[in-house]
Amino acid sequence: MIPPLIVETALNKGIGVIAITDHNASANIEAVQKAARGTELVVLPGMELQTSEEVHVLCLFDELDQIRAFQQMVDASSPALPNNIEFFGEQFVVDDTGDFLRREERLLLTSSGLTIRRAWEQVTDLGGLLIPAHVNRKANGLIQTLGFVPEDTPIEILEISIHITPQAAVAAYPQIQGYPLIQNGDAHFLEDILGLNHLTLESVTVAEVRSAILGLEGRSHAIQS
Repeated sequence: MIPPLIVETALNKGIGVIAITDHNASANIEAVQKAARGTELVVLPGMELQTSEEVHVLCLFDELDQIRAFQQMVDASSPALPNNIEFFGEQFVVDDTGDFLRREERLLLTSSGLTIRRAWEQVTDLGGLLIPAHVNRKANGLIQTLGFVPEDTPIEILEISIHITPQAAVAAYPQIQGYPLIQNGDAHFLEDILGLNHLTLESVTVAEVRSAILGLEGRSHAIQS
């Protein structure tokens, strides 16, 4: 997706905050942030990490320095496999206008060497927030992959896909009962940018997002139907 079109689509849908969470990658975040300058859209840096268990987790941060530090940890733990363009497709890095800068030569569609627990520790130490992604999904979902929420990791929030309601998710997967749920489109195309989560925040920070989802200190969260 092209950065200016991401920004335009989000604004047209009345979305005030998005996070760029590419798979095991963060090189395109700054381009989207630059494209959003001068607008009301806030772009948080993040990543959809694939853990060593082959589970996808969202890693959200406030600053580029945090995600850059986390990227170094991910890279150091990941296999140095070259991308096969014919099989996996291109991995482009672009500027804020969408112009080509370079190719990411390393294969991103693979598991890192970080376990869920280790990823949670690293993200938390950097001041970020880790949320298991699309836990109900067969491919790389926490419940479908492991069958449970790990008790050795203090996970507070879970994400479900757009293809199931929170009520249906809890009924189908009783393991997630009691966890606050968010719902996202896992956007790979502009039409997937949906803005389903309504957050009441004092300011746009990861700590505020966490408080809103958990319903702390007068903050609130609701999933829009």
